[in-house]
Amino acid sequence: MAISIRLPGDVEARLQNLAALTGRSKTFYVTEAIREHLDDLEDLYLAQRERAAVNSGASSTTSLADVMKRYDMEG
Repeated sequence: MAISIRLPGDVEARLQNLAALTGRSKTFYVTEAIREHLDDLEDLYLAQRERAAVNSGASSTTSLADVMKRYDMEG
């Protein structure tokens, strides 16, 4: 899938320099950056969404002690 992004000038310059110095494409480094941080972004935004659901009463929590007891785990 092709996408277009606008980068701040300083980021574009760094990316261009890195690509030139290493012989890899800018696309390679942009893809690597996305792969590296996508898990973190998913964790952050999904956790924020769940926290809002808990705060609004639409979802609930379970204590670690209860989970451990439910699954016969020692704590």
